[in-house]
Amino acid sequence: MGGNHTQIKFILLGITNSPHAQVPLFMFFLLIYVVTLVGNIGIMVLVWVVPSLHTPMYFFLTHLSFADICYSTVISPRMLADLLSESNTISFAGCVTQFHGFAFFATVECHLLTVMAYDRHVAICNPLLYVTVISRHICWQLVASSYLIAFLSAIIYTGCTFGGSFCGPNQIDHFFCDTNPVLRLACSDTRSSEMVIIALVTINGMGTSMAILFSYTCILCTVLRMPSAWSRSRAFNTCTSHLTAVSLFYGTIFFMYLQPASSHSSLDKVASIFYTVVTPMLNPFIYSLRNKEVKDALVKCRRRMLNRCQHKRAVSARK
Repeated sequence: MGGNHTQIKFILLGITNSPHAQVPLFMFFLLIYVVTLVGNIGIMVLVWVVPSLHTPMYFFLTHLSFADICYSTVISPRMLADLLSESNTISFAGCVTQFHGFAFFATVECHLLTVMAYDRHVAICNPLLYVTVISRHICWQLVASSYLIAFLSAIIYTGCTFGGSFCGPNQIDHFFCDTNPVLRLACSDTRSSEMVIIALVTINGMGTSMAILFSYTCILCTVLRMPSAWSRSRAFNTCTSHLTAVSLFYGTIFFMYLQPASSHSSLDKVASIFYTVVTPMLNPFIYSLRNKEVKDALVKCRRRMLNRCQHKRAVSARK
């Protein structure tokens, strides 16, 4: 990033400039952030403490929950602070750090969703080979490769976004440092940077979505050949949660980043709120409310906690 950065600070214009809307929005997004943390941490703890969930599928789910926590934390605290602050300035280094974190965890999520689709593909299409193909060692390799690809991609995204010169306007028309609003402020030619970013988005976004689509096409073909309705229903139920999460995440991502630069409008902020704030909150509910194994694990944990409480009361009563 060797550009001439004479502007050392940016101003985030935020979600709204209406003073009357800022406090209600603060309370609303604070609630969403708290639910996001509680829900995703709850999923991680549940998988760790319940032995029946010690499977590759839920191993990947804990990493998805971790990515959602970090992904949301990169955006939400700053957004909440700006809603109550009169000065929404952010340093150049702070903007770079926020964007790098956003790009890293968004890309991690893309690759983890792909890994989870591959896991379901092997489990349904090749169940006899599942233990061999999705071994513990392979699980760690798949997760590590997701983080490595995301880290390298985020470095390139960040370099292309902030590598030019910023010597003119410094107002970012967004609630966080995102590619398109930041590139609009660059004084230098950004066409080459935009081409690199589009290529990477195509690889990480379209590439992973096509891999997910291929996995579920194979799953669909296998399920339709199953003899019994119960087997087909069970196979579909194991994939419903993942498909819902994929649709929510990729739907808003594609709306935001696969449209021409001239087509960007005020709806961009709505789409951005959905995939940066709302989707990380919804994932724990999608995977718990629509998943029988997770619901059964929650019931077991609840019973275990009640039994412990009753045991402690009984012991204290004897004393």
